[in-house]
Formats: sequence, structure tokens, C-alpha cells
Amino acid sequence: MNMAELVTYSKENGIAHIIIDNPPLNVMGSAVQQQIKKVFEQVQQDEEVVCAILTTAGNKAFMAGADIKEFPQLMDNPNMKEEVMEIHGMLHTVDQLPKPTIVVLDGLTLGGGCELALAFDIRIAEAHAFIGLPEVKLGLFPGGGGTQRLSRVVGAAKAKEMMYTGEPIAASDAEKIGLVNHVTPQGEGLNLAMKLAGQIANQSLQSLFRIKQAVDEGLEKNLQDGIDLEATLFTDVFQTEDVREGVDAFINKSKPVFKHK
Repeated sequence: MNMAELVTYSKENGIAHIIIDNPPLNVMGSAVQQQIKKVFEQVQQDEEVVCAILTTAGNKAFMAGADIKEFPQLMDNPNMKEEVMEIHGMLHTVDQLPKPTIVVLDGLTLGGGCELALAFDIRIAEAHAFIGLPEVKLGLFPGGGGTQRLSRVVGAAKAKEMMYTGEPIAASDAEKIGLVNHVTPQGEGLNLAMKLAGQIANQSLQSLFRIKQAVDEGLEKNLQDGIDLEATLFTDVFQTEDVREGVDAFINKSKPVFKHK
């Protein structure tokens, strides 16, 4: 892999495995941001992919944050908000991927690394991981969606505490507050991610992306409007080939073979 290729993906059995390799701590510089967006756009278009997993190289840091060395040029940039919105554009591409996503946190997950992790559907942390938003210690605050996504995941009070103090929390504590779905021993995160992804990839993408849409969009609506959205998507899924396959297989006591159509 040449040095310019910091984000790559391979695929097998409907699962895309995306890897960020930016040693030593996989910091999110502008090149990494651009490549994450490009790879996720490719995964979205790839009809063979049903579920995506993200890991990073090494096991010391999932991602230790943004590249602080790029911050001074931001201070002097009169168009700073445009650059910030480019970061949000990348995170939006990850967040809005119409396929289930899993991320494995195998070490320090700080700042921009935490904000990237928050854009995934399912988070798996290895036991040695620490997760936090330390921006306040630089006189900053999270600017990659942290104030918005973290509070939606763990609630406003816990999110404020984490951001006010800047102190990272251990994987076990992250699991208690719902920030991560599972904690595994060191080195076991990808195995669990692949197991979960395998279960997910056996389902119909027609069902999966509607579940994601119903949950994500429904959270921003009142209950009645959320129910209306669910009913619309439920009506839509009944028009797919896969629902016929699934119902017929159930009636005939056979295993469905979904074509994601």
C-alpha cells in the first residue's frame, strides 16, 4: 500500500472491511477525511456490500483525534466554517450510509476519533480502549458533531460532563452509558464485529436500510410522525421481491435467499 492510500476496503460475503492506516495514532488529517468520504461513497454504490465494518491499523489508538498540526492554519482562515462543514460532509456520508455500519475501537478513541465512531450504527470497544472528547483542554470544544451526536446517544447530562471535563472514559464505563454496544478482550473486537456483520449480511438490505431510516429519522420526529414514517416504509418494503422470498420461505419452512431487491 503506498503512503497516499490511507483508507482502503476489501469485501467478502456481503461485508466490507474498511481500514484506516495512518501511523502512529491514525489521526484524522485532511487526507484521511477525504479518503474516508471517498471510500464510503464507493461502499454505498457497491451492490455486493450489505454491511460495513471500520477498523484502524495497530492497537494503541483507534484514532487519537484530529491532526492538531493543521489547526494553526484554521485560525487564520477567513473561510474556516467552509472547511469545518467539509468535515461534517464526510461524517454525514458515514452516518447516512444506507447500510448497517459497525466500528471497532481498539485503543485511544479521542476527539475526532470519538466523533467518527459516533457516526456508526454499532460500536464495539476492546477492553483497553479509552473514549473521550478532550477538546476543552485546548480551549476548544468538539466541532465534528460531538455536541450533537454524543448527547443523542448518551443523553445531555452525561455528554456535557464528558465534554466539560475533557476526561476520557474506560470501555466498561462507555458500555454502561450506552456509548458502546459491546466490550471485548483486547484483540477480539474484529472477531465480534465480523460475527455480527455476518448475521446482518444474511438479511435483506431492503429491510435493513429501512430500519436504519425509520430509527434515525424517527428520532428527530414526534411519536405520531415517527409512526407515520414507519407505516410508509413498512408499506414500501411489502412491494419488494425480498419480502415475497422471505414470506414464501417461512411458509415452506426453507431458508430465504435474499437478492436485496
